[in-house]
Amino acid sequence: MAVSFKMCVSFGLFVGLMMLGLVSSAKFDELFQPGWAMDHFIYEGELLKLKLDNYSGAGFASKSKYLFGKVTLQIKLVEGDSAGTMSSDGPNHNEFDFEFLGNTTGEPYLVQTNVYVNGVGNREQRMNLWFDPTKDFHSYSILWNQRQVVFLVDETPIRVHTNMEHKGIPFPKDQAMGVYSSIWNADDWATRGGLVKTDWSHAPFIASYKGFEIDACECPVSVAANEIADKCRSSGEKRFWWDEPTMSELSVHQSHQLVWVRANHLVYDYCTDTARFPVMPVECEHHHH
Repeated sequence: MAVSFKMCVSFGLFVGLMMLGLVSSAKFDELFQPGWAMDHFIYEGELLKLKLDNYSGAGFASKSKYLFGKVTLQIKLVEGDSAGTMSSDGPNHNEFDFEFLGNTTGEPYLVQTNVYVNGVGNREQRMNLWFDPTKDFHSYSILWNQRQVVFLVDETPIRVHTNMEHKGIPFPKDQAMGVYSSIWNADDWATRGGLVKTDWSHAPFIASYKGFEIDACECPVSVAANEIADKCRSSGEKRFWWDEPTMSELSVHQSHQLVWVRANHLVYDYCTDTARFPVMPVECEHHHH
């Protein structure tokens, strides 16, 4: 079975009352709005469900865009495949992806992460989870600041993309991003490379969301592109928590968690795929996990 659930995140389900307001909220309609297939949305109090059938999937997007901070969604995955993306507009876009790849009976879910910088991706990593993500809600977060991008599952780091501009490697830090999520059929590639097709006799497929949290810097449309970065960085008395020294790298405990995850659950890393990359991507030469 392959069902693709796409959760696009632009660093924060965050909404502010002022130009650089910081807000944390658990309510969907304060932060997001339906993007397509509104008849495939199911509202149950604080719970949001997206439905996929053989007619359509569904998706939503944040009302605002953001630069730096943290986004968290609590998700109970459909028995199949799902995906998450954080994206900004334009051909040279930046994007941080969580993608949940469909499974077959007895096989674990695969979580794929990817990082696009200036429109260039191909930085996939895949791992299986240490729990069944279809049985209960779990939190999926992206932390983004000027030093690093951290992907977290239940607050456990599973991937770090470090700023290595000093090595001449571009890092996303100048484009505000929106948050997007959707559920869609991706049986042409998601499960075992497209070998396993969606069994529509099990439809509709439901992905459930709650606990929408954003703690980040909101970037109103009225702010010029060249002013966004300055407005979302600490300076003088203006301090943002993501710029604090403790946020510039993982703590010792988090580093140990990341080592454990990669040792026990990582199943694919583009950095070691010599068939795709006979010459190791330059950032892989410098990244230390």
